[in-house]
Amino acid sequence: MAKKPPKNPLLVVLGATGTGKSQLAVALATRFNGEIINGDAMQMYDGLPIITNKITVEEQNGIPHHLLGFIALDEEPWRVGLFKRKASQIIREIRSRGRVPILVGGTHYYTQSLLFDDSLVTAQGEGEEQVQTELSNQEISEKFPILDGPTEAMIERLKEVDPVMADRWHPNDRRKIRRSLEIFLLTGKRASDVYAEQKENKSLAKKAGDSQEEDTISQSASENISPLLFWVHAESETLKARLDARVDKMMEAGLLDEVKSMGNFLRHHAKLGQDVDRSRGIWVSIGWKEFERYLSALETDPESQGKLDELFALSIEQVKSATRQYAKRQTRWIRLKLIPALSNQNLLDKLYLLDGTDVTRWTEAVEDPAIDITASFLAGEELRAASELSDAAKQFLTPERSFEFADRRDLWVRHECELCHTISVTEEQWESHLKSRGHRRLVKKQLRNAGSGRSPLPNNESAPASEEVSG
Repeated sequence: MAKKPPKNPLLVVLGATGTGKSQLAVALATRFNGEIINGDAMQMYDGLPIITNKITVEEQNGIPHHLLGFIALDEEPWRVGLFKRKASQIIREIRSRGRVPILVGGTHYYTQSLLFDDSLVTAQGEGEEQVQTELSNQEISEKFPILDGPTEAMIERLKEVDPVMADRWHPNDRRKIRRSLEIFLLTGKRASDVYAEQKENKSLAKKAGDSQEEDTISQSASENISPLLFWVHAESETLKARLDARVDKMMEAGLLDEVKSMGNFLRHHAKLGQDVDRSRGIWVSIGWKEFERYLSALETDPESQGKLDELFALSIEQVKSATRQYAKRQTRWIRLKLIPALSNQNLLDKLYLLDGTDVTRWTEAVEDPAIDITASFLAGEELRAASELSDAAKQFLTPERSFEFADRRDLWVRHECELCHTISVTEEQWESHLKSRGHRRLVKKQLRNAGSGRSPLPNNESAPASEEVSG
């Protein structure tokens, strides 16, 4: 039976870097009278079109693009809360013009913040969360000076307000300690309680959804958005080769010139006595940090051509490696974060995987199916099953066990490696750590020391410091 057309449709195009997200978004916007909102954090910065892989004016095909290239290099990066507010405003403006909003980008926690309203805290990446606030980082630091103070002071304060989270982190893990304390200071709630509430809300929403009609949009969808999501996917080995080739093209297009311009920017500000925070924003983008050693050598030892050539080649290889790893993390986020979240809100049937592995079949495998599905969606017609599109769709579009340890205190199992001075909070993390190259190297060193009669390093492998974290 036909359904009513969605009241507040939002098309979302996501996926790993290099899969063709922007190309699909333009095709959809052209066909359905749409406007595009950039959801890639790095592409918000002004200039640097090569490093940030911005869509060119020609590729935009006359389609309006929002939130693209407007943040200056000396501005701090946007927090997720500010992105959500600005993007939501733009979505309303696009709809007021009778057009269809289309969100495209690889910063998937930005995407998730727009889709779901039920969390004060949004996970950004592995082990790092961010409060959805419109305050800037500078305003937060001015309001709560302790967050820029010594790590020891922060962990002591965290022990007072949230001992569960304080016990979870290693005393030297400044970033995670700061994040947990920041959650309390900004929300007035303990991070451990926030995670528990999120879990309960997801459970209640899922139960409620089971008893409602299929066309009821989850109340956790931001502003009652009716989303339709397209995951542009490519097989891993094919994508790796594609990304390596793209880096080569970036070099030919002038990547090094952009890198040098960033170096000049830093030197100019240094002469003015102005510090630039290089730990955030565009300064942690792939393509800049990998060339820092080369730029330094170019400035201090320009005559050593052999060394320069070696560093230059190393920089290119590091850009390729970092790009491949980034694509892997983006895919991992979709599978372990977004898919479970959509499943919990009964929205998984609105996610369609499009297999773009074979670029020679792009039109028939990606563009045409997306257009057909979107047409049915906007008309309120019954949608085809996502698993029918391809073998890859059958393989990936199933909820996986997500990393629930963030909001499941009963699942927290703390393991502290005295050898490496690290802490794991799930069995999976612990097993992965024991197999890691760094840990095994230290174990071998310990055994050599013991065999030579020297004082051995503390051995945690035979008797790990492990404890179940109480809820």
